[in-house]
Amino acid sequence: MSVTTSSVSSLASLDTPLLAVPVFASNDAAARSDAGPGAALLPGALPEALANALRAARGDLRANTGAATVVWASEGVEGPQRLVFIGVGKPEKECGAEDIRRLAGHAVRQAEGRRQSAVALLVPTLGDGAEVAGQSAAEGAVLAAWRFRELKTGAGETEPPTAVTDITLVGDGADFEAGVAAGTITGESENLARSLQSRPGNVATPTHLADVAEGIGHGLEVDILGPDRLKEERMGALLAVAQGSDEEPRLIVMKHMGGSDDEKPLVLVGKGLTFDAGGISLKPPKGMEDMRFDMSGGAGVIGAMAAIARLGVKRNVIGIVPSSENLLGGRAVKPGDVVTTRSGKTVEIINTDAEGRLILCDSLDYALQFEPDAMIDCATLTGAVVIGLGSHAIGLLGTDQALIDEVKAAGERSGERCWQLPLWEEYRKQLDTPQSDLQNVGGRPAGTITAAWFLREFVKETKWAHLDVAGTAYGDGTKASYLRKGGYGVPTRLLVDWVRSRA
Repeated sequence: MSVTTSSVSSLASLDTPLLAVPVFASNDAAARSDAGPGAALLPGALPEALANALRAARGDLRANTGAATVVWASEGVEGPQRLVFIGVGKPEKECGAEDIRRLAGHAVRQAEGRRQSAVALLVPTLGDGAEVAGQSAAEGAVLAAWRFRELKTGAGETEPPTAVTDITLVGDGADFEAGVAAGTITGESENLARSLQSRPGNVATPTHLADVAEGIGHGLEVDILGPDRLKEERMGALLAVAQGSDEEPRLIVMKHMGGSDDEKPLVLVGKGLTFDAGGISLKPPKGMEDMRFDMSGGAGVIGAMAAIARLGVKRNVIGIVPSSENLLGGRAVKPGDVVTTRSGKTVEIINTDAEGRLILCDSLDYALQFEPDAMIDCATLTGAVVIGLGSHAIGLLGTDQALIDEVKAAGERSGERCWQLPLWEEYRKQLDTPQSDLQNVGGRPAGTITAAWFLREFVKETKWAHLDVAGTAYGDGTKASYLRKGGYGVPTRLLVDWVRSRA
């Protein structure tokens, strides 16, 4: 995919089959002209033929989010062949980064609907500045253009869908260009996470995730721990989850050492459960195919580390992805079994389908050796967070309020929003058991909170935040114009934004 920039002054001569222009809702008559709302955004150098066409269509222009009106240029006129006016849904002064992402997504969808492989977008510079506008537009366009077709042969397709491969973002200044460059990398890295999510369990095995991490390059140091080294590291909980499968587990460790030698790293940990049948506590068959998405947290960390390396972020960052399958067989861990974690704490397995916290707890303990400045883990951990927050917010919990506030702010900026839940001492009692130090589930009440409490047992005094992305990692694609049904790549953008804010 090619993402390029063009200046506003050269817009009238821009050779593109489709130019998208935002239309804002406004009650300010001064923001309108006799050509209708949105016309004031067009540069004065636009050929008169297009201006005339716009005036003819003024009765069709709508500011409703995603509403589109197309006008054609006169035949033989230099510049854009068509204009598509896309409603943003808000007055210009109220629009932010997420509105621009969605505007860019709508522009790509308009190009796809007209079977055009190229599209240009006039990017509005709003209150957040040109750099944020450029980054948001690039993210939205790149994310919208992604489509998972790796396993499609085309058999039976009378007309394969058009792929948008050429995106031009129109704006001015070095800040705008820097934003577009960063947004393109972030979008492509989140698309890497989406591709990993979309690959089925027989393709995206723990070994495959490790191979992808090793192939990222850009100075990223990658270390892969297989079964023998996991045993040396005493990672009993991770190995217990993996023992019911013939697929070997992996612990993927990615290091980006962009800061000073004495700088404490930021650590990102992501659950990489490549297929979850529930183990002996078998899941219902309906919808079980979606359990290929149970590695979404790990995919997000791999995507984020790819972006951090490509962006050359001036910070030491370590990404850790524990990866295994959770199947059932003669060697599978059983309800009632007690396992010893890397930290030495013992855990009674009450429900083998609560496996994510088991592979994470050993990984969090492993991460402590790096003396993190702060640590974030992310996982499709509980169905309870879907009941509590639906598909619109990530469940956010942690031990340090300043860190939680940082993560929440990064979620707002990146469009991957979070909502904080309490982590009060009273909830810890639900993990008590006479058989061991703690059990792996705390019952139905407050399931998201007790799962986070389980993880808290393994972070000691480290500043730590937990992201439960079970409701936001994948879906039917209706949440935003730049998404499709399947994996969303969450929380790649959030993690990249947070790390960059710390650099």
